[in-house]
Amino acid sequence: MPDSATAAAALDVATDHLSPALLNHSLRAYVWAAARGTADGVPFDAELLYVAALFHDIALVPVFDSHTVAFEEAGGRLAQVFAAGAGWPAERRAHLSDVIVRHMWPHVDAVEDPEGHLLARATATEIVGREADDYPAAFRAEVLGRYPRLDLTEQFLVCFQGQAARKPGSSAAGAVRSGLAGRMAANPLDSPAAPGV
Repeated sequence: MPDSATAAAALDVATDHLSPALLNHSLRAYVWAAARGTADGVPFDAELLYVAALFHDIALVPVFDSHTVAFEEAGGRLAQVFAAGAGWPAERRAHLSDVIVRHMWPHVDAVEDPEGHLLARATATEIVGREADDYPAAFRAEVLGRYPRLDLTEQFLVCFQGQAARKPGSSAAGAVRSGLAGRMAANPLDSPAAPGV
């Protein structure tokens, strides 16, 4: 994990507002993303990726939920405000927001946006198990043991169904319509045989 005052403050904010399951999900998303970047030789800004991972789902929390824009857009804007308070320059703040918005894209180019690419892949691993088997079994066990999944699947699906009902044109609504519940139910990270579960 990045060792900086900004990273520590981001963790404080996330801990204060996310449920234990969503907090662990966000921390695992960073770990999967950083591990993927390291293994694939994708250079990335670790602090920015960490803050993005901690804030990528914060607008699913009722106090930050927007009834007018998609949760990833609201979360990106909130992260920009946080980063401004941390003294980040405007360009880095804008990139942070873009990374959070793009985590819902089906594909993000690694050259154009390495942090967005890594976070999008990591969150797909987290939610539906995409590429989960690409991580060594012992590493998966360590990550899941340190940051247990708890009731993430149930919480996350309820959040997305709520987003879909209120914002039918959102990416969350599209995910629900395309069978998110079934894909989540088949996530190997939730299997009783999964290491560390």
